[in-house]
Amino acid sequence: MTITLPYMSSEHVPVLPAELLLYSEAGAGEVAVDCTFGAGGHARLLAERLGEAGTLICIDRDPAAIERYEEFAAEAQCETRFVRADYASALAELAAEGVRADLIYMDLGVSSMQIDNLERGFSYSFDAPLDMRMDTSGGTTAEEVLNEWPESRLADAIRHYGDERHARSIASQIVARRPLQTTCELVEAVRQGVPPAVRFGRGNPAKRTFQAIRIAVNGELDQLDDGLPLAWQLLAPGGRLAAICFHSLEDRRVKRFIAGLERGCVCPPEFPICTCGRSPEAERLTRAVAATAEEIEENPRAGSAHLRVARKLSANGGDS
Repeated sequence: MTITLPYMSSEHVPVLPAELLLYSEAGAGEVAVDCTFGAGGHARLLAERLGEAGTLICIDRDPAAIERYEEFAAEAQCETRFVRADYASALAELAAEGVRADLIYMDLGVSSMQIDNLERGFSYSFDAPLDMRMDTSGGTTAEEVLNEWPESRLADAIRHYGDERHARSIASQIVARRPLQTTCELVEAVRQGVPPAVRFGRGNPAKRTFQAIRIAVNGELDQLDDGLPLAWQLLAPGGRLAAICFHSLEDRRVKRFIAGLERGCVCPPEFPICTCGRSPEAERLTRAVAATAEEIEENPRAGSAHLRVARKLSANGGDS
């Protein structure tokens, strides 16, 4: 199946655009929820597919997204609405309103717009204040985390959220260099906390630590754990849940969530007949879909992206 994509601004290129359109099965007149509006790249694609009879509810916690949403809404082919909140809170709000969606999709992680705004401190390639908040209107900054957390807590976060094998020595260097105020100071702490082979090897050794601190600052994994069941509850029967993940911590959660919903009988294998009465609540529409070589060449940020999609089978799936 060939997907024709509308013109997209060179300022922001959404990842896996054709794959999201194909596997999400978005159709005219449906209600869709964009959990991570960002620059609106995916929203523009879906709005065209939904058409005049459709509705797209856009969610983002970043105050900077409001202006981008207003520009998008002025040209959108469907009805639109914006909710400024983290997506777990916004989904709970929509569920309380009685909203039912045909499609809910998540483009997880930090957006390219946030990375490209150097003052936000997400990039390890430029010197900037240690902020890393997706919602700049409040909350704990990366500077506070790095300067106030105990060394053991920092090490645990860097190891767990960044899959960094040198987490303890990196945390030790961070504590020794306090107070840290800029991204370059954090990069230098990481460089001194890793062996020379890593320090002078391929790629920036601070990549995993920056990911870990960003996830800790924004509570990204907690939000995903809360948001997935809320999204499933919000879906109408036949509705689809789609998630684009950029690292294994996210992808494993989405995979396990869908697998749990796909599972039917959970009776012990020695039982002669089923007594639990459990039936599958989801149909997996695709295994993890990766970007093509052509897309990665044009948009390197797509290199780590994976898309998973599932369809809700029953009226009570996720509502009990």
